[in-house]
Amino acid sequence: MRYFLFLTLLLSLSINILAQSRRVNPNVRTPANPAIAEIKNLTVEEMFTEANTYAKLKFAEFERKKIPYTENLYKYTLLEQKQLAAKYAAALSTRQNLAGADFYFLGMLNWLAENSEKASDAFQKFLATENPAVEKAQTARSVIVVVSARQKKFDEAEKLLAEYLKTEPIKLSERARMESELAKNYQEEKTFDRAGAHAEEAFRATKAVFKDSSSRARGLNELLDAGVTLFEIYKEGGKQKETENALEDLRKTAVQVESTALYYVALDENIKYLIETNRKPLALQMYSNALSQATKDFTPKPLQEDILRRLKKREKQYKLLGETAPEFVSINRWLPGEVKTLTNLRGRVVLLDFWATWCAPCLDAFPSLTEWHQTFQKDGLEILGITRFYGEAEGFKVDNAAEIDFLTRFKKANRLPYDFVVAKDVTNQQTYGATGIPTTVLIDRKGVIRYIETGSSTGREEEIREMIVKLLAEK
Repeated sequence: MRYFLFLTLLLSLSINILAQSRRVNPNVRTPANPAIAEIKNLTVEEMFTEANTYAKLKFAEFERKKIPYTENLYKYTLLEQKQLAAKYAAALSTRQNLAGADFYFLGMLNWLAENSEKASDAFQKFLATENPAVEKAQTARSVIVVVSARQKKFDEAEKLLAEYLKTEPIKLSERARMESELAKNYQEEKTFDRAGAHAEEAFRATKAVFKDSSSRARGLNELLDAGVTLFEIYKEGGKQKETENALEDLRKTAVQVESTALYYVALDENIKYLIETNRKPLALQMYSNALSQATKDFTPKPLQEDILRRLKKREKQYKLLGETAPEFVSINRWLPGEVKTLTNLRGRVVLLDFWATWCAPCLDAFPSLTEWHQTFQKDGLEILGITRFYGEAEGFKVDNAAEIDFLTRFKKANRLPYDFVVAKDVTNQQTYGATGIPTTVLIDRKGVIRYIETGSSTGREEEIREMIVKLLAEK
């Protein structure tokens, strides 16, 4: 109901804004379609300005009217902005008299509407005009570089990037975006030397931009993305020293910007990388050292407590990585009923999903788990949903028999094709360090634990899928 009210309000607001954005001369006869006349009366620059400031003005209006922030409200407003930009760009495509800076603003409208190829075409026309404004030309080049990189037109992208870097002004935010896009697309092509060089520049520019970022949250996300991209490129390229240097750079950057989230990611990835490359004693030593180093790196007590909490939750899982998976204990029931052991499952890749019926993120993972079962079971994937007795079902206190009956019905209702394993107590969760749920454990064909992570998200599910594919490829 609340979401419906927001939609209704947003629709009415958007209509009012479009209707009131320009005043109509009362002496002029009202045309048959005022909306079309409205667009015709706008210059190209006015269209871009209105579309570009749309979300900012709406958010300011929501704040004045004390409309609470929600994720849906945020997404819907950005969608409206994109639709407005697309509408104006489409209208401009019918005009015959575009010239000079008009092509720049048309390109910006298409870029805002996420019509990247049309944006690139418009910007190329702008650059071909006589004496284009230098700053606008730099922005136009930066967008064409990004689009060309995505299209894997690397020669074109590199040439325009070189032109950009020879010209002033150079905006570090634009450079970071270009270098990052080139790095990621070279990475996709397995051209790791070029990817690494661009990723280094992207991270360097992103660190410089952070100092002037208007949004700390966005700035930290960009730092994390740039730092992790650099690490992953060197890791995939087999450059061990550079991989570790990238993570150490990210850790030091985290200290400078006082971010425990970045600090934890840098340490966590470094510890896992050491284990993955058969240096587990060094990994555990790094973990031990980090517990004391963190209190030196962060002076504020809350920051110290946060990073120590994050690290200590991972201790058990670090110790398990690279080790033979422990067998289950205290199992009450297998659903549908065939008892299995991890020893008997050797030769298959096993995914353990620690979950509960009351855990919303656990339920969000069901579609992915089902898809993985259907796609990879024939290749050797075995999924086991590990839960335990909680003494509740459908909001009522129940005994074990009633809870088993509920789980049986739950499995059928959600069409989950893999086996459930119902434990008597929390022992298995403690053994696997699954203190939070959902926790995913991946065991390779030799029975060795290769992956343990807690949480559910689109990014996490993509990561798990990639690891499944990697482990299935190992023979």
